[in-house]
Amino acid sequence: MQIINIAGYKFVGMPDAADLIEPVQIRCTDLDLKGNVLISPEGINFSVAGLRSNIEDFLTYLRNDPLFAGRLTDLPVKESQSDMKPFGRMVVRLTKEIITMRQPMICPESRRAPSVEPAQLKQWLDDGHDDQGRKIVLIDARNSYEVEMGTFEGAVDLRIERFSEFPDAVKTQHEDTHDKTVVSFCTGGIRCEKAVLLMEDLGFKNVFQLEGGILRYFEEVGGEHWNGDCFVFDERVALDPSLKEKSQNYAPRGGGFQKLS
Repeated sequence: MQIINIAGYKFVGMPDAADLIEPVQIRCTDLDLKGNVLISPEGINFSVAGLRSNIEDFLTYLRNDPLFAGRLTDLPVKESQSDMKPFGRMVVRLTKEIITMRQPMICPESRRAPSVEPAQLKQWLDDGHDDQGRKIVLIDARNSYEVEMGTFEGAVDLRIERFSEFPDAVKTQHEDTHDKTVVSFCTGGIRCEKAVLLMEDLGFKNVFQLEGGILRYFEEVGGEHWNGDCFVFDERVALDPSLKEKSQNYAPRGGGFQKLS
């Protein structure tokens, strides 16, 4: 039985977020889905797994049900497959932010950070510079234990333990990147929606987010310029560049994981 795993997010005003929790929970339960859905006044963020027909029904519900008043009609998702549902239960939660940064002036709904497509980034990395001849600096916006599993060759590791530490940590890179093109990346793109806006506010020039994050890079480009695996927030633990589960290669260690020899 093939299980479809989808992940998606959208920054969109949801002042009625609290009223959405119960009906979304009921719909997910009725569809026998497992995973997590976060709903906040700034939008929605979800990772869920189930049979393909049920996943398609869930997406139709989000995109077309009057409950969402047309706010999710253009909701993009990323997909992978597994033999089992990589979540133990279905949780729908109300949160203050769909990704916690604690920088209320950063509002991706009102302005979106510049982005670079995976194929374009690969070309820049192949060439060693962007189209204007500027050197490329990659900044990993993920937590340190995620970076330890894998990252782009030569990427800056900010050694943060949670995304709320990113604003202070990234300030240290400002002087070293003023004449370069900076690309920030994360697993699926949601963290960099905020990260790159913040970097622009801090005075970074020529800064981009990797469109769709690492997982879309894997899907469209493969593993070139990447070392290791990519941590994912479910029981699969990590995916390789072919989007295959790698949980067998890792064991829990403290708040993260260690690679088995």
